[in-house]
Amino acid sequence: MYSQLLHSGEGVELAAGDRLLRFPAVWLRDNCPCAECVDPGSKQKLKDITEIPNGTVVTAVEDAGESVVVTFAPDRHRSTFTRSWLAAHALGWADGGDGRTEDDKDLWLPADLVSGLPEQSWPRYLAEPSARAHALDAVLRWGFVLLHDVPAEAGLVLEVAASFGFVRETNYGRLFDVRVEPRPGNLAYTSRRILPHTDNPYRDPVPTVQLLHCLRAADDGGETGLVDGFAAAVALRAMDAGTFDVLARTPVPFGYKENGTDLRASQPLIQLGPPGRIRGVRFNHRSTRALRLPYPEVTAFYAAYRRWAEVLARPERQLNLRLMPGDCLIFDNTRILHARTAFSVTGRLEGRGRRHLQGCYADLDGLASTLAVLRQERP
Repeated sequence: MYSQLLHSGEGVELAAGDRLLRFPAVWLRDNCPCAECVDPGSKQKLKDITEIPNGTVVTAVEDAGESVVVTFAPDRHRSTFTRSWLAAHALGWADGGDGRTEDDKDLWLPADLVSGLPEQSWPRYLAEPSARAHALDAVLRWGFVLLHDVPAEAGLVLEVAASFGFVRETNYGRLFDVRVEPRPGNLAYTSRRILPHTDNPYRDPVPTVQLLHCLRAADDGGETGLVDGFAAAVALRAMDAGTFDVLARTPVPFGYKENGTDLRASQPLIQLGPPGRIRGVRFNHRSTRALRLPYPEVTAFYAAYRRWAEVLARPERQLNLRLMPGDCLIFDNTRILHARTAFSVTGRLEGRGRRHLQGCYADLDGLASTLAVLRQERP
């Protein structure tokens, strides 16, 4: 049962069941859905905030059944809002509705995935919109999905990225090869063990989605490891709030330099959104640069940094996968840290080892948009 009450001209109060919803006059005026205020085609606002009269107040509220009609002063504008829309947009803190904080995720340890990984077959992903939606939802909820049976052909990882968004081109190109190189400019292009990390921490913004497509597996070693950085950060906050706070407030300089490239970014290792919810992790010791804060802050940071690295490195936090030819991993680079075990180099050809992955970057906003459209198109 709904009822509404004019609240001293400052706004509208609307009782919805056992909830009392309150909306300020300026908020209501700014969100007027009429054709004078919103373009019917693009759904974009036509009125700039400076065009809303200063001191806008509500002068009347009318009950129109499933809608509420509000009259404002001084411009005498009338706006009609459905009750359902007002209830769906009740005021109160929210993270912008983008689903990017810890509150919107299913946090995990490998033990939580014993019943099955977030995975899907590529042919089914292409053929069935519901299967594609399930896979993309897994990236947003669990942080990753493993696609099987993607033909082990060079360049196909770009088609996977194009199925949900746009490729983010970087200094590594639209497409990059992860294999042993004769003169590597990055430790990823060796056969060494790589500890859990996120990619491109020296960029702001970082590419938020990473794809890795296996063309050829190593004969021995080369397993891929995944760590849920959000789950680890939640655990750290619970066990040591002081360390968590140091990591969340200390900007860390990252850098990467090679011929024609000199990238730098300074960001905390744990990034928070309001009101203090985990929104991203950025961790890559290979790319950190010298911290130049006051002496006490540097010593406090290093103690916290070591504690955080130890939490991330715990074996029970790392999910180990042996990617086989045709497997394509899609994961959230702001949440999931990835790693690699060392591998033997056999069948050398021009200095390159046998293990060969191809990768590219994309972004979560494109993936989330594709998922939203798929959900809208469901019968």
